[in-house]
Amino acid sequence: MKNLRRKPKMLLRLYSLVILIVDLVTLLFGIFFAILIALYRIFRPPPLKSLRGEVAMVVGAGRGIGRELAIHLCQLGVNVACVDINIENCGNTVQLASKSLGIAKMYICNITHKDEVAHTVNIIQSELGEVTMLFHCCSIPSPRALVQDPPEIRHTIDLTILSHFWLLDTVLPCMERAGKGHIVVMSSVAGLSGAATGGKRVSLSTAQFAVQGLAESLHTELRHSNSNIIISLVHVYPFIVGAEVAKDIRFRIPSYFGTMPAAEAAKQILDGVRRNYAEFSVPGYLLYLGHIFRILPKKASFMLRDLLDTGVDFG
Repeated sequence: MKNLRRKPKMLLRLYSLVILIVDLVTLLFGIFFAILIALYRIFRPPPLKSLRGEVAMVVGAGRGIGRELAIHLCQLGVNVACVDINIENCGNTVQLASKSLGIAKMYICNITHKDEVAHTVNIIQSELGEVTMLFHCCSIPSPRALVQDPPEIRHTIDLTILSHFWLLDTVLPCMERAGKGHIVVMSSVAGLSGAATGGKRVSLSTAQFAVQGLAESLHTELRHSNSNIIISLVHVYPFIVGAEVAKDIRFRIPSYFGTMPAAEAAKQILDGVRRNYAEFSVPGYLLYLGHIFRILPKKASFMLRDLLDTGVDFG
C-alpha cells in the first residue's frame, strides 16, 4: 500500500524535473540566439525608422544636446515642442530649428513643478497634437557642474529624477491615445560605473543611477503591458562640450577620451533612437566599458578608473 502511495509522488517529481529541464534548455537556447542577434546587429544595425509627422517634446532645448536634438528633429520633419526655463535660450533654439522641415514652438516651463508640467503638456497637445516622443535632456550634468561646484542636492534630485515622473504622468496618456510613443531617457555614464567624486558631487552620481533604474523599471512595466511605447536609455559621456570649457578638463589619455560637439552627440543619439535601441551610449564603446566595470572585482575596477582618470572628480 505504501509503495502505491509513493509511486504517484515519484511520478510527480519526475514530471517536475522534466519540465524544469525543458525550461532550462529553452532558456539557454533563447539566450544563445539573443547573443547571436546582438552580435549580428553590431555589424548590421537595424534600418533607421522615419520620424516624419511625429510630435516630439524636447525638455532642456535651450542649449547643448537639447538644442541640437530639436534642430535635428525638425530637419527630419518632426514637429518639436522646445521646452526650457530660459526664454532667451529657448527662443534662439526655435529660430534655428524653424529653418527646417518641421515646426518648432517655444514653451517655457519649470519641470520640477508638477502642475506647471501638466499645464504645458496640455498646451502642446492643443497646438501640435498628441506627444509621441519625449526627450529629457536635463538629466546630464553640465561640464561646468563637474569642474566647479555642483548644484545643491534637492535641486539635483528634483531636476534629474522627480521631473521624469511629472512628465510621464502627462505624456504617457498622450502616447497611449496615439497608439505609439518613444521615451528617450538620458543619463551620464556615471549611471554605469559610478563616480570618483568628492563629497559635494555624490548627489550627481546618485541621481544618474536613479535615472537608469527609472528607465529599466519603466521598460519592464511597458513590456508586460504589451504597450507600443518604446524606451531608450542613453548614457552620455559628460564632456560633450565646446571649446569654452575644454581648457578646464585634463585628460590622462587624450587619444582615448576627448570632447565631442553637441551636434555630433545629437546625431548619434537620434541614430540610436531611430533604430529603437533599448540602451546605448555616446560614444558607443562606453556602454561596454561600463559593463566591464561591473564584472571586475572592486579593486580592479578602481584601478581601471584611476587609469582612465580625466582630471575631474567624476567617473
